[in-house]
Formats: sequence, structure tokens, C-alpha cells
Amino acid sequence: MIEFRGVTKRFPDGTVAVDDLDLQVEDGGITVFVGPSGCGKTTSLRMVNRMIDATEGTILVNGRDVMQTDAAELRRGIGYVIQQAGLFPHRTIVDNIATVPLLLGWNRKKARERALELMQTVGLTPEMAERYPTQLSGGQQQRVGVARALAADPPVLLMDEPFSAVDPVVRESLQDELLKLQSELGKTIVFVTHDIDEAVKLGDRVAVFRVGGRLAQYDEPGVLLARPADDFVDNFVGRDRGYRGLSFLSSKTMPLHPLRTARSGERTEQGWTLILDDDGRPLGWHHDRRGGAAVDVEHLVPGGSLYEVASGSLRSALDAALSSPSGQGVAIDDDGRAVGAVAADDVLDALAAARRDEAA
Repeated sequence: MIEFRGVTKRFPDGTVAVDDLDLQVEDGGITVFVGPSGCGKTTSLRMVNRMIDATEGTILVNGRDVMQTDAAELRRGIGYVIQQAGLFPHRTIVDNIATVPLLLGWNRKKARERALELMQTVGLTPEMAERYPTQLSGGQQQRVGVARALAADPPVLLMDEPFSAVDPVVRESLQDELLKLQSELGKTIVFVTHDIDEAVKLGDRVAVFRVGGRLAQYDEPGVLLARPADDFVDNFVGRDRGYRGLSFLSSKTMPLHPLRTARSGERTEQGWTLILDDDGRPLGWHHDRRGGAAVDVEHLVPGGSLYEVASGSLRSALDAALSSPSGQGVAIDDDGRAVGAVAADDVLDALAAARRDEAA
């Protein structure tokens, strides 16, 4: 557990970056610090590993006051991931990842074996091991940064806006990868971002900071979206917080409707038909104006997002329905095979039912 007790950081010019912070980060989950620029979220993070020292108050990591611990020793036991990875440009990827184990006294063979193992864990191919950071894409460099932070198997991982410098598609992929890793490793992660969507997606709990370094609200994402503590949190979360809140409502009771499907080369009826590959996975939509046209997979209409039945939420169901050119959201099973369709009206009905259950 990480605990902040009355923590304040005041810089020599009188600027208060963090003001009387009381907060407990629970073991084995992702806690996200979010807020506008200048709110003290990064300062709070960096005080945990003593990159910055608190002016007042106490920070405990697993019951130990960080100020009573040697800073270098403390940092070797805490993983740290920053923007643009912060890799050593003159070292190969495998040697970058092996940095902390070598500092801890591991022999070179063991450290490199650990590094190669972690490359596979974060989705990097073995042939990248002897490349240098400049030879990798931004997203690949961030994966190296995560692997390096995990190399000595630290119980705590600090992540300071690690995905903000990559494009939106890569960023979403890295977020998904982090959630997958966390489900396997169960680290205690403190993650800093300025993006409320990222905070809501990743966080088991979210701490919203206001300018001046004061904690505005600390809650589970669903509670934060449904019941913001004040106008500041309400405005920061955004006007579409109701849509985001659908992520935390189960869609298990929603019906699946029949879906008209065909394979490449088959003839279709008039209207929209979902085209599947040989394994039953969606390829796209075919629109037949008169009926009887043969499917040409080279000219399919993109199908929109897919709704995963097993892990889906009302948000993913609604997004699938709204993004589909046919108005039918495509539902898929764990293997990616199409199993039916969802409709926007059903999402609204399920939302109404959830609200009735909550009020009961």
C-alpha cells in the first residue's frame, strides 16, 4: 500500500504544487491521478520514489516512510515509466531492459534472460533485442519502457503519462496491453494522465486533482462519473460523462437479434448483409440495392466497432450499434465470431432497467 498523510510540496519560490494530500493507494490495483496542468498529479507521483521530496507530511510505501529510506535503494524497488520511455540511446533494447537487474547485482546472463522474457510479455519480437531505441517506433519504445520497469519484478509501478506521446491508435493498444499485463501480474500501479477517458478506462480508482494541488475527489470510475463531488469535477469529467458511465453498466441482459450474413462470392438479398470469413469472423458490410448481387470482399463497407458479448458493457454495445453503417451492432464471441446483432434501442432499455434497479 502507498499512503499519503498530510503531504504538501512547496517549492522555494512559494509555489504550492501539492496541498495537504491524504490518500491511500490500495495494493494490486491501478490508481490513476488525473487533472489539468499544474494540479500536482506528477509531483505527487514523483514524491513516492523521491524524485521530489515532500515539504511536509509523510508518504509510506508498504508501511515504510520513504524519507527514512535511501533514495537509490527505494527507486530500485519501484518501477518507473515516463513519457517517450526515457531509454538509453547507446544501449540495445535487451540491455535497456536489463538495466535495473544489473544494478541489483544480477549476473549478465540472468539479466538478459529476464529481459528477453519480458520482451515477449509486452509484445516485442526477439529480433528486436539487439536493435537500438531509434530503430523502434514510439509505441515499441513505450513497450520497452514498461518492460524495463518490470525487469526486477517490483511490487510498485509508477507511470507518468507514459502513452501521451503516441498516436491514438497506438495509445489504445498500449492501454489494452497494460490492462492485460495487470490482470496477469497484479502490481500496485499509480498512473498519471491528463486524459479523463484514459483514467476511466484504466483506473480501479481515480483521484481527480484541482489546480493548486488539492484532491477534489477519489472514487471508483463509475462513481466518479455518476456522482461528481462538485462543479469542478463535473466540468472536468465533461458533458459526455453519461456516455462514459455506460462503460460500468453490464449488458448481459441485452437481447441479441438475428443477423443476415454471407461469405465471399455468395449472392445476397436486398439491403445490408454482414460478410464473414471462413471462420465466421466479420469482414465488413455489403449493401445490395436490388438483391442478387455477388459479394465482392474488395469493396466492402467498414463494419464499425464490435461488441464483445462476454466482456461487453452498455457503452461498447451502443458504440457498435451507432458506428455500424447498417444500424446493427455486430456482437462477437471470445473467438471473434459473429453471434448476432445489438440495437441502440435495446441499450436504452437496458439503461432504464439499470436505473430502476439502482433506485429500488
